[in-house]
Amino acid sequence: MYSLLLLNGGIGSRIGANQPKQLLKVQGIPLLVYSLIAVDSVDAIDQIVLNYPRGWKKAINDVLQAYPVKTPVILVEAGKTRHASVADMLPYAKNDHVIIHESARPLISKDDFEKLIIAPQENVSYMLDIPFTVAPVNPETHTVTGSLERDNLRNVQLPQKFNKQHLLEAHQKSEQRGEQFTEDATLVASNGFPVFFINGNDYNIKVTTPLDITIATHLLQREHDNE
Repeated sequence: MYSLLLLNGGIGSRIGANQPKQLLKVQGIPLLVYSLIAVDSVDAIDQIVLNYPRGWKKAINDVLQAYPVKTPVILVEAGKTRHASVADMLPYAKNDHVIIHESARPLISKDDFEKLIIAPQENVSYMLDIPFTVAPVNPETHTVTGSLERDNLRNVQLPQKFNKQHLLEAHQKSEQRGEQFTEDATLVASNGFPVFFINGNDYNIKVTTPLDITIATHLLQREHDNE
């Protein structure tokens, strides 16, 4: 069985709204709800650990009351960073294996979770080919500092699954070194544990900007029309 760590602690500063982006409604439904609905029908996930921005616990509770799910939910206050939030949520996971997702990725489905779960390896992330050229730069001097081989790079997506002990040890080692990571596949791999990837899809966007809201609305409407 798996515990889902559902990252939901951002305040959405780049969206420019007067509330966290996960509470913004797309197709009349808060962004957070799409992930809750998708995971609630996955039999192998029997616990959701959901975090929330400081000061917004009641609002998140209100969403849970309005859109109840059968999977038990534990609420945990978000840390100061994404890295810290995962570390704070891990002690509440009751299972030996965890899945990490984020409510800012509403175009997730039951099939996406189940495909990840049946992957034979313990530590697995969705990743996507990068269709454009990327380059290392010095942002202070605005100079290009080299080149990168696109075939050896991937766009990291969520969800990801991990052996909980591997993830715990990776967080502990990184804390001892004073390191911070922006996601957990590279965190776990950088700390010596094997991490594999399976191919993601370009529908699985992360809602970060107002344009992303427009795109997500269009894609979710198209999914609804095709049902």
